Amino acid sequence: MTFGKHVLRIFSISLGFLLLGTLLLAWQTHAQTQTAERQALLLTVEGAIGPATKDYFERGLRTARERGSEVMIVQLDTPGGLVETTRDMIREMLGSDIPVVMYVSPSGARAASAGTYLLYGSHVAAMAPATHLGSATPIQMGGGLPGMSEQPDEDDATGDEDTSTDTPRRGGDAMERKVLEDAVSFIRSLAERHGRNADWAEQAVREAVNLTASEALEQEVIDVLASDLSELLAKIDGREVVMHDGERILQTAGLEVDRFDPDWRTQLLAIITNPNIAYFLMLIGFYGLLFELSSPGSLFPGTIGIVCLLLALFAFQVLPINYAGLALIVVGLGLIVGEALMPSFGILGIGGIAAFVFGSIMLMDAENLRVSLPMIGGVALLAAAVMLWTATRFIGLKLQPAHTGQDQLVGHEAVVLKDFEEQGYVRLEGERWHARSQTPLSQGQTVKVVRVEGLTLHVEPV
Repeated sequence: MTFGKHVLRIFSISLGFLLLGTLLLAWQTHAQTQTAERQALLLTVEGAIGPATKDYFERGLRTARERGSEVMIVQLDTPGGLVETTRDMIREMLGSDIPVVMYVSPSGARAASAGTYLLYGSHVAAMAPATHLGSATPIQMGGGLPGMSEQPDEDDATGDEDTSTDTPRRGGDAMERKVLEDAVSFIRSLAERHGRNADWAEQAVREAVNLTASEALEQEVIDVLASDLSELLAKIDGREVVMHDGERILQTAGLEVDRFDPDWRTQLLAIITNPNIAYFLMLIGFYGLLFELSSPGSLFPGTIGIVCLLLALFAFQVLPINYAGLALIVVGLGLIVGEALMPSFGILGIGGIAAFVFGSIMLMDAENLRVSLPMIGGVALLAAAVMLWTATRFIGLKLQPAHTGQDQLVGHEAVVLKDFEEQGYVRLEGERWHARSQTPLSQGQTVKVVRVEGLTLHVEPV
């Protein structure tokens, strides 16, 4: 009976602790949920809009969803970027269940070209004083085949986004008009969805016009003008926004701002997809594989080369690459290597350098995504210097008097393979030779060749 009471008491205590733990866990979960609902996630986007920006933006939306953030604020400062990347980001915004606030900040920042589209596609468009937006005209990538259009029409002011299309001159006007009209329709649809000034949006695309923050607010291009995040959250509190599933009232007063800064993954992706870095990785990969093929078994150049080449190919996959330019680079490098292997007194080398330079210029020519001209010039000068050294070396070898194989061995150093007094064996340039010496020699000792008789070396200690 006593034993049963003890068991019952232990069971009651255990049950009590279990219920208490469950209540504590439920309270903690509820508290965390309540805290998460009162947060605003802050992202920072600076520089050209590219693949790294898209990856960072998408991960930010997932994080905001996981944390239950009320809104996601993107602090924006961009000169423009890739049109496809921008469209992908806008599609993510339009289908998001978390309201996205695009905030051009700090003072002095801009939302040019692609940034203007992002502002129009956001649920709330905001700017800080002394900022501006506009110049949303798309441009074509040049550098195509001869006879292709290189300059846009007068009506198509220069912007900074690419459409990754190359069209002949005769059809260039029609294609440019199609691209322009598509961009106009896209930005007008965004303006109409969020109740913003669609006529000015069309002007920004057709005529590349710009507005300051105060002018944008007056013309109903943006929704809010705010000096800092606190003022922004206060001004958008109670605002009605259009989501994919209907309208929603924002409750942002007193929200705690939780930063989501770019991590190592975003920074690494931004580095790899930088046109100059991708271009340099391609060159390292090419020469690494070349050195490995010319000296099989060294492994180190080949390993570095294949890794760099794969990274460059990954970057080229997401960058607006002109494949005619890429082909010219490969041909140019091949001609330079040909000049080094069988000197043609500059014919192959000069042609290779010319093809390399023109291909490098054509490789990427979007306004904010192009290879630096000083880098192209530096690499071309380095290739010319190597070619010149190879040519002078070849001429010097041609002018040297011919020697027999035995004469060339005299004066070379060898290593004794085993102790001997008069005759034994040495290793010379990786080969085993019979040797004679007037003095005893020990294993591992370094000796010098003084005379060659047939297949016997006469050596003496160094």
